[in-house]
Amino acid sequence: MHVHFLDPYQPRQSLIHAMDGRVKLVLAVAFILTTSLTPVGAWAAYILLFALLISAELLSELSIKFFLRRAFFALPFVLAALPLPFSVPGNILAEFSVGGIALRISSEGLIRLLSIALKSWLSVQVAILLTVSTPFPDLLQAMRALKLPRLLVAVFGLMWRYLFVLVDEALRLMRARSARSSQHPLSNYRTGRTVVWRAQVTGSMAGSLFLRAFERSDRIYLAMLARGYDGEVRLKPLSPLTRAQWLSLLSGIALFLLILAFGQLLLLLR
Repeated sequence: MHVHFLDPYQPRQSLIHAMDGRVKLVLAVAFILTTSLTPVGAWAAYILLFALLISAELLSELSIKFFLRRAFFALPFVLAALPLPFSVPGNILAEFSVGGIALRISSEGLIRLLSIALKSWLSVQVAILLTVSTPFPDLLQAMRALKLPRLLVAVFGLMWRYLFVLVDEALRLMRARSARSSQHPLSNYRTGRTVVWRAQVTGSMAGSLFLRAFERSDRIYLAMLARGYDGEVRLKPLSPLTRAQWLSLLSGIALFLLILAFGQLLLLLR
């Protein structure tokens, strides 16, 4: 199987890879919802969710380091929550001033920040596990099988395919620039002119990339219409879920509900 360098799918012969795409999609969404609805500061529930996630990652036959390295996608969510320790009222843990502005760190705000960081980290990891263990066409087919709107699934599919079109056009521009650029004999000598000039060249390349990608996507769409495309890619119908697949799906959802109830219980016992 040919895999594009941008495609996150990692082919393996694992139990996770062999699972039906519909089951994996529903369980991944249920995991993210459970993580989001778990009360703030329910550390024991977070540990249970993390244990489930680690178990699934081990079953996928991919290294834990592989997932941890890619989990840095959760960093923007954490950065958005950084003001919470200073804005949420509660017991003051530390107090200092910056430029004459008094800043106070509350324990409640810090707990909320750590909870958001953990939730984002777990949710990103399960999304990574879903994408690396399931080919994207299978995900689209699972979305249609779960009765998601046809237009929404078509938008997902076209966005995914045109992403590779955009990258291919960018690579063509980079090769063209390299073919027309000279290399100085001294490796530490920077060719080119000022930073402003480089910025202008980069802007011109970005504009050319947009125009070329737009024209190519238009040609691709016309070719699709000529071949009978009407907004939906027709694939072979999926077979009904087996009893074992239903059991896996219902067991996973029941387990998530138990963890969510356990988190709510921890909230009541505080």
